[in-house]
This record gives sequence, structure tokens and C-alpha cells, in this order.
Amino acid sequence: MTLSDRLRSQQAPEQRPLRGDDRLWREARRKLVGELFPLVEENSLSAGPEANRILWEKFQPAFQGLGMGLPDSAAQILFQEVVEEILGYGPIEPFLKDPSISEVMVNGPGLIYVERSGHIEETGAKFEDEEHVLRIINRILDPLGRRVDRKHPMVDARLPDGSRVNVIIPPSSMAGPVITVRKFPQRFTVEDLVKLGTLTPDMVEFLKACVVAKLNTVVSGGTGSGKTTLLNVLSSFIPEVERIVTIEDSAELQLRQKHVLGLEARPPDPDGTGGVVIRDLVRNSLRMRPDRIVVGEVRGGEALDMLQAMNTGHEGSLTTVHANSPRDAVSRLETMVLMAGFDLPVRVIREQIAAAIDVIVQQARLRDGSRKVVSVSEVVGMEGEVVVMQDIFLFQEEGMDEKEQVVGRYRATGIRPRFSERLEAKGFQLPAQVFGYTSTGLRSRNRP
Repeated sequence: MTLSDRLRSQQAPEQRPLRGDDRLWREARRKLVGELFPLVEENSLSAGPEANRILWEKFQPAFQGLGMGLPDSAAQILFQEVVEEILGYGPIEPFLKDPSISEVMVNGPGLIYVERSGHIEETGAKFEDEEHVLRIINRILDPLGRRVDRKHPMVDARLPDGSRVNVIIPPSSMAGPVITVRKFPQRFTVEDLVKLGTLTPDMVEFLKACVVAKLNTVVSGGTGSGKTTLLNVLSSFIPEVERIVTIEDSAELQLRQKHVLGLEARPPDPDGTGGVVIRDLVRNSLRMRPDRIVVGEVRGGEALDMLQAMNTGHEGSLTTVHANSPRDAVSRLETMVLMAGFDLPVRVIREQIAAAIDVIVQQARLRDGSRKVVSVSEVVGMEGEVVVMQDIFLFQEEGMDEKEQVVGRYRATGIRPRFSERLEAKGFQLPAQVFGYTSTGLRSRNRP
């Protein structure tokens, strides 16, 4: 029995053939890939309309030669899969193109998950085997001059659109080759975040004043909470006339100002040389005459250099840190300063933090997958051995509705920050309503 006979025997004529999980369908696709791939190499084809036209001309006779007798709609689906296999990233290509998907996770050849609207779901798509996954990994890494093998089983990379890619293969991975792609986020504006309920117009007005008035700001939050997106929005408030230096592990910030210099860390070569870490870039940025330093995320000893920069004339710097609360953010910064290799007393470190940082914005991903600014806090100073903070805005969660969405409301605490004079000196006369006051006094905690 031929391949086409076996395909037809397994499905009704009106039924569209299965895509990724049907063995015979995969067999047909594999044959067509083998016939069309030499054409890609001969013509140095890359993804685009012209490549599709050339491949379609070759695909039609090759498809007919299989004698499958399938409808045109099935041929189009098969052609698309062949193109994705030859020019794209195979089974994960459709997910990378889907704007509603924020993360793609390949857990070995048989399981592919995606994150959509904050929720993880299994896709049903599969790779053929581990060798298939490794081919796609090499297709991702080869243009970037990177490689992964048993001696170097882990690698971080970045796709041309800016999406972050992490790869880990056996023997370090017991599930087989694993790919995790954090897709390049769309460029959100502050209006978008207000519409999504991430923060309120009053909070926007306050944070804009803080950025323009050159208050040092830290965005704190967990993994996937939207720290980088919020940092990008806050950075958009920096005046156009200022010179900005951005420092990132993997370039994600999309600042619209013209006078922006982007610096990116570089992993070491396989021989262990040539690496450039965030701390090196922070030090170098101080010699580039920046008005602002924006660090995508502090993770280690660069925290000390960042604090010193904030304390020595580089006001208005912004960064993010992994932490679950403003208090946790301060503790994390303490730990990271110690990672710089200096045996500093804890009190000295806390004094540096209290003197350097003015505002901590806490971002969180809630139970329903939504991302919100859950608090905006002022760093007041020191009392004894403790860094003192006070909340300016809070999000109060009140439960879940019938659609499994978090219900809650923002409220101002009624506290005016101690740096209000700095805001006023920059021309920001924030009305009392921003801080929760009405003509009759402090607004009720139970009202929005």
C-alpha cells in the first residue's frame, strides 16, 4: 500500500488530515522537506514572499508525485508546514508569530506549551524526535554565532526580533532538548497600561513627575510580572534632550528618544574568554557622560556600582530587580551589593540604598494572569538599622468574579511623599486628589 493509500484509508474524504501528530502526515512532510531543502541552499533563500513563490513551484509537482489525492486546502497546510520546517523554526513557528502568545516552552520533542494571557496551556504540537529539536536549535543559534553541545549544554540567545531564547540539552536536561522563548513584547504605551488596569491615571501622573524630576526609581517584581514593560514605559517619560545609556543582558528596551546609547552584555566564548558582564557596562557607562542610566535588571555585583552612580550625580536612574515586595527588593539589593566582593557592614549598605533610591514600584502577576502595579512606595531614609519606606499607592485585592478575574481597586494612602518639593521645583503641582484627598478630607478607602 502506498503512502497516499494509507493516508486516505485513515480519514474520511471531507476530513482535513491531522497536522503534527499523524505519523503518515509527518512522513509525507519529511519527504517534501528533503526534496525542497536543496533549493533553499542553492538559491540562499530566506523567509519571505519570493521564497514562498520559488518553493511553491517546486512543491506542486513534488506533492503530486506522492499521489496523495488530498484536497487543495490540505496541500496548502502541508506546504505551510514544509516552509516552516525549511525556513522557520518548525512546529513552534506558528506560536512565535501569534501575537497573543508571550512565551513558548518546548519540553523535549513531545510537549510544547505556550503562555497566553498569563495562562500556560499545552498546544498538542510536537517535534518528530530529539534530533528534530536539535536541528531547530541549531537553526536558531547558527546565525547568532552561538552553539550548544554536550560540553556546553546551555546557552542564552536572542532572535532577530529581540525575543529571548534559552536552550538546555542533555546531559544537563533530563527531558531532552528544552527551548524557552520569551517573546519580544509589543511596545506598550502608558495609555495601554491604563486600559489594561495595570495602573491608574493618577499613578501615571505621579510616576511621570518622579521620572522627569530625576528621582531614582526601582521597578520590583517576580518573573513574568511585566517589569521590563513598565520600565520601558517609565523610560518614555525621560525628556528628549537628555543623553540616555541603557544596559541590558538581552536588549529589550525600546526607547523612543533619539539620544539613546544601548549597551548589551556578552556571554563568554566557549574557551571562557571575551565575556562582558553588566557590571563592566555599568562602570563603562559612567565615562559616557550619561544624563540617565537605565539598567534592564540588576542581578549581582553591579548593584553596588549602580547605587554609587545614583549617589554621585546620576540622578534619575532606573532599573528593575527580582523581588516580591518593596521590603524584599531592599533585601535583594543588600545581597547583591555583597556579591560585589567587598566586605561592607550591612548598615553601610542600607545607608547607601536609602540615600540612592527614592521610589520602588512593585509589579505583580495576579492569580488570573493579569499584571498590575500593586504598590508605589517612597524610600524615606533610615531609622536605626532599618530602611524606612511608606506606601503612596496600593492595590487592594478583593476576590475573584464569576469569570475567574481578580477583583480589586487602587487607592492612594493619603501620604504626600517627602520629595514633593523636588517635584514642584520641576513644575509638577500635583493636586491633592492624586494622593487621595477630596474637598472634605481623605477619600474613603472603599472608593476607587
